[in-house]
Amino acid sequence: MSQRRKDDDGLLFLPLGGSGEIGMNLNLYGLDDQWLIVDLGITFADDTATPGIDVIVPDITWIEERRDKLLGIVLTHAHEDHLGAVHYLWRRLRCPVYATPFTAAMLAGKLKEAGLADEVPVHVIPLGHRFELGPFDIELISITHSIPEPNALAIRTRVGTVLHTGDWKLDPSPVIGRTTEEDKLARLGDDGVLALVCDSTNVLSAGHSGSEGEVAVGLDEVIGKAKGRVFVTTFASHVARITTIANLARKHDRHLVMVGRSLWRVLGAARETGYLTEIGEVMEDREAGYLPDDKVLLLCTGSQGEPRGAMGRIAADDHPQVAIQPGDTVIFSSKIIPGNELSLAVLHNNLAALGADVITEKDAFVHVSGHPNRDELARMYQWTRPTIAVPVHGERRHLVAHAALARDLQVPHAFDPANGQIWRLAPEGPEMVGEVQAGRWAIEGPNLVQVRGELVRERRALMYNGGAVVSLAVDDDGDLIGDPQVVMLGIADEAVADELRDEVVDAVSNAVLKLPRKASGDDERVAETARIAARRVLRQYSGKRPLVQTSVLRV
Repeated sequence: MSQRRKDDDGLLFLPLGGSGEIGMNLNLYGLDDQWLIVDLGITFADDTATPGIDVIVPDITWIEERRDKLLGIVLTHAHEDHLGAVHYLWRRLRCPVYATPFTAAMLAGKLKEAGLADEVPVHVIPLGHRFELGPFDIELISITHSIPEPNALAIRTRVGTVLHTGDWKLDPSPVIGRTTEEDKLARLGDDGVLALVCDSTNVLSAGHSGSEGEVAVGLDEVIGKAKGRVFVTTFASHVARITTIANLARKHDRHLVMVGRSLWRVLGAARETGYLTEIGEVMEDREAGYLPDDKVLLLCTGSQGEPRGAMGRIAADDHPQVAIQPGDTVIFSSKIIPGNELSLAVLHNNLAALGADVITEKDAFVHVSGHPNRDELARMYQWTRPTIAVPVHGERRHLVAHAALARDLQVPHAFDPANGQIWRLAPEGPEMVGEVQAGRWAIEGPNLVQVRGELVRERRALMYNGGAVVSLAVDDDGDLIGDPQVVMLGIADEAVADELRDEVVDAVSNAVLKLPRKASGDDERVAETARIAARRVLRQYSGKRPLVQTSVLRV
């Protein structure tokens, strides 16, 4: 760690995820050599960058080494990018978790699947509650977002108050839950806000993000025109959207069918905590085939093109219960999250090829964002009037634009943090006072592996360049026993594979035979000589840099 001051020098802010990226949120606050985590989320992998990996979590090495100073994890809401890493990483932190009832219910399902239900101390905090953790006095402030019970956190300390917004927007008719507690935000501003740590997702979008109540009108129009079956895919955790879709299914005399495990998990958590109690009967996917086409509405997971999501499996004609047929209408009631454009384009095209009419937010008013546009951000700054603006939850361009907006709104100080940077907020802040290890771990079965480590690098090399395995047997004098054995993967098709393999065998044999007697007795030298010779031939053939592994058996 490079650091100019001690860890306990003032009120410190340290993002280990979510700054310079959308997703994988993890922010730490430090005071008196004690630390508080706000949110612990995941991001989903990109097959082109991390092939074979589904889930990525933040590198928590720095705070894990200081877990005796960790007071707890406070969760702002139940989206995967804010709580999805808790069950993967808790054994490394072993601290209490604080969450409101719906968020705690969503977390409980994950902990149960991970075998942690009886280990993790989860404290259920009522909405609007105020509690203390060490030097931090934390108050929950209700806001609006695309999930029940989102909260901003007013974190009061002896050196100033931080308002950590979490994900939010301003929605006068959110369908589910409370509206934003504007009066609390204004009073907080009157009392004085040291720093506003704020959502940056939509800072590049002008105006207002729109209301959940308004999107029902657009969905009503599209569903009302559909003649055949209607499929709607949205984020499984969007309980307000589920309510809207259930109401529209009832209005248009259609049975609501849920397709996807995560939707059923959300339904269970919502009903357990008092939501979705009036949406009526919900049918399982196996029942959909018995219903007339114009009497069914299927609500599906997979709105971001996830291969294992219900919509992805349906589009690939790989779902055991549901298939697309000509005349179906498929509505994507969701935003295209940056990074998912390619997978969604493939999904849309697959659905169209099967005869479906595909409707996205670009074609009709079927979605509103859960994040604040510029006018909403301006309102937040007008209420809270912070001394310091700290943009988070955004790619670098979002953070830079957000900091510029804050300066335009006369905020005295604004900076755009990067994961791993320690910033002192008070006293005498803001100032970057150090940097610590930050990065990404991939979930690989029960293991955590570095995204920039050898495993992922090799897998990516195989994906783009192909690979080969060369096996040699040599005697004690270093002479070859028979021809080297060569297995090629993803380099040449069958028509030329045998000829190319013979070229590799010849090149490896000649290179090994030319080794000096002393070198031929060194297995590592023989293996490296064979590797270089094989790679040279394969590179000349393909123009790529294939991954070549060699093994030497000395007989």
